Amino acid sequence: MTPINKVIINKNTHINPIWIMRQAGRYLPEFRKIRSNNNDFIKLCLNEDLSSEITLQPLKRFDLDAAIIFSDILMLPYGLGQKVKFEKNFGPKLGELNLNEIAKVDEIDFVEKVHRVYKAIKKVSSNSNLKNKNTIGFVGAPWTLLVYMINQQSPKKKLKENFFNDNFLINRILLIIEKYLKIHIKHQIENGANIIQIFDSWAGLLEEKDLPNYIYTPTLNLVNYIKSLNVPVICFPREIKNYKEFCDIVKPDAINIDYNVDPKEIVKDIKVPVQGGLNPNILLTDKQTLKKETIKYLEIFKDHPYIFNLGHGILPETNPEMVEYLVKTVKEYK
Repeated sequence: MTPINKVIINKNTHINPIWIMRQAGRYLPEFRKIRSNNNDFIKLCLNEDLSSEITLQPLKRFDLDAAIIFSDILMLPYGLGQKVKFEKNFGPKLGELNLNEIAKVDEIDFVEKVHRVYKAIKKVSSNSNLKNKNTIGFVGAPWTLLVYMINQQSPKKKLKENFFNDNFLINRILLIIEKYLKIHIKHQIENGANIIQIFDSWAGLLEEKDLPNYIYTPTLNLVNYIKSLNVPVICFPREIKNYKEFCDIVKPDAINIDYNVDPKEIVKDIKVPVQGGLNPNILLTDKQTLKKETIKYLEIFKDHPYIFNLGHGILPETNPEMVEYLVKTVKEYK
């Protein structure tokens, strides 16, 4: 059994496996070299040779316990026929959302557009260097994908003024998102993903009254589906106000916390294994600060099943030497 599975399934508190959100990518010089020759980010995600190579790059450098496939949550709207492109210094831009066109898409169309992601997962999961490590697949949560598809770009703390105006559109799109997320998850698992993480990057935008409709119910449906496939599921409802309520209702196998929550409250309130929490900005400081903050999390969760990770994705300006020091600190902690 892998170290991460020992924590999630066996609730082991004597080990602290580590992987890092966005570990495959922009802070590594070897990734930047590939990226400089591949301007189209979506095409890069759909190049199974390069995306599998990128996925494995951090594992060649660091003693991490999992590979997370180099892909993007926006492969879902792309697979449904919505235009998706990434602009430098801006982020994702999505085309007009045409419900009639999206409704015409079937499973064969969708898989045809994104199947190279599954090929990349297969290449990674069959790599002999990954023995005793997990291959993590992932999806965006229904709410976060809805935000991108209607907003057509990152909301940066603010939704379009008329975002909630068309209830029919929202409910239809949510149903379509859920259907194709299940298809996307199933194919990732069939090709070797043995953990699925659900990223709800914009969970913090909602008021409490809207959580059941947009977060709890659709995410619970996905969690139950993943559990039915006998694969552990980690949820990351970033900046949600009440992690305890989320865990009580959605019941993920593990919960990833963001860096704005107090880990001491989390360890008191939450029964399931916990992942993450460290502010990625700490990796931009110095080794002394990094060690102090890392040990703080390890101490707080020393009697709780815990997977070390960050409270958001690693920042592009991070020095790989700091990542090496972080991994060493976690591995040497007793």
